[in-house]
Parts: sequence; structure tokens; C-alpha cells
Amino acid sequence: MRKTIGKLFLILMLLVIYAPILILAVYSFTDSGNIGSIHGFSMQNYVTLFTKGELRDMIVGTVLLALVSSLLATILGTLGAIGAFYSKKLAKNFINTANQIPVVNADVVTGFSICVLLIVAFGMNKESYVPLLIGHVVLSAPFVYLSVVPKLKQMDASLYEAAMDLGASPSMALRKVVIPQIMPGIVSGFALAITLSLDDYFIASYTKPATFNTISTYVVNATKGSQTEIKTALWALSTVIFLIVILAVVVMNVAGRKTTSEKGGVRNEK
Repeated sequence: MRKTIGKLFLILMLLVIYAPILILAVYSFTDSGNIGSIHGFSMQNYVTLFTKGELRDMIVGTVLLALVSSLLATILGTLGAIGAFYSKKLAKNFINTANQIPVVNADVVTGFSICVLLIVAFGMNKESYVPLLIGHVVLSAPFVYLSVVPKLKQMDASLYEAAMDLGASPSMALRKVVIPQIMPGIVSGFALAITLSLDDYFIASYTKPATFNTISTYVVNATKGSQTEIKTALWALSTVIFLIVILAVVVMNVAGRKTTSEKGGVRNEK
């Protein structure tokens, strides 16, 4: 009885999570202008998505921002995690605690604070994209830190010192020993940083140039207007993003299982 209830609860949760996305995906392949009525099959939403200039520029700009900010956040978060891991207990606890604040802090507070600090206090120009880039790095770096720390804890802490004793320089020991051990955490952190950047609205709305839109800010502005063609094209955009996320998760899981099986095979041979 308990197993049956557990299965039903699991099915219910999956329906709650995925049913809205699947319904939206179905409507993206129709010529309907509103959710609730389907007139016929159509690929026009996808044609509009990839041919309309403002949509294409918005997507390209958002992806470039996500890649650049995620790369910087991954570097900072990884170096911070390594530095904290090899620090003394007091410094390590302080860094861990300080890293938790941006994670639990509301995005609207972070976005407004960055706007006040960089644009009002320091006088940075929003049109330079620098405040927007810094804001996304600040948003993502703490989550990269949290992705890398568990891999560092799984690693033998003496490997770095052992490499140094064998003649490696500090930078070589870091590149050849430590980073390969924590690479899965770095990759996970980078993927999470991209997701956070693509999903962000509040930080972008406070720090972005007036003529630039990310996916989130564009969607909010488009849904307030009366352009039905743009609104329905965003259904197609949501479906494409969902499919890319599914593909990325499958690839990461397959790669992770392959790495685990290879390590198991090496251990068995030894």
C-alpha cells in the first residue's frame, strides 16, 4: 500500500512539474494565438523565432552574456573554493559563511545593490555592459563555489603536498593534480552558472543597457504588449530551451557514468 501511494505521489509530482511545459510545447507547434484553443498544426512560431531580427539578436546577446559571465564566475568560484579548502579553519569557516549570503539573498536586493554601488556610487555607464557582467558574475560565482567544494572534500587533501614534494611547482600541482580531481564539480558549476544567467531578471533589469534585453527581460516586456506573433514565438523559445536542458542533462549523466565505470575498471585491474 505504501509503495502504491509513493508511486502515485511521484507521478503526481512529475505531472505538476512537466505538464505545463509539455502543454506549452504542444501550443508552440500550432497556429493558435492564445492558450486554450488549437486551430491547426504550424511551424510559424519557430520560423518567427529564428528569422525575426530582434528575437535573434536578443537570444545571441543573452547566450554571449551567459557564457562570458559563467566563465568568469567559474574561475572565481573555483579559485575561491580551492583557497578556502587549503586555508586554516577560521578563514575557511569565514569564507564558507560569507559565500552563503549571496546564495540566500533575494535577487532583487542583489540587483538593486549592484546598481547603487556600480552605477550610482562609482559612476559606471550602464551602456558599457560592465555592471551587467559584474552582476551576473556576482550572482553565479557563489553557486560555482558550492559545486566545487564537495569535490574538494572527496579528494585526498595530501595530493597537493605530495605533488610539491615530488618537485612540482605550486601552479603545476594545481593544474596537474587538483583541477583534474575536481573537474566534474567545475563543469557542474559552469552549467549552473549558465542557467542562472539565462534565468536572471532582477539583476539584468537594474544593470542592463537601455537598448539591450536578455531573454527574461524581453519575455516580461513582450507579454505586456499586444504583439501576438512575438508572444507565440516565445512559446517556441521556451520549448527549445527545455529541449537543450534535457539534452545537456542526458549528456552530463552519460559522461558521469562513463567516467565512473572507467575508474571502476581501473581499480579492478589494479
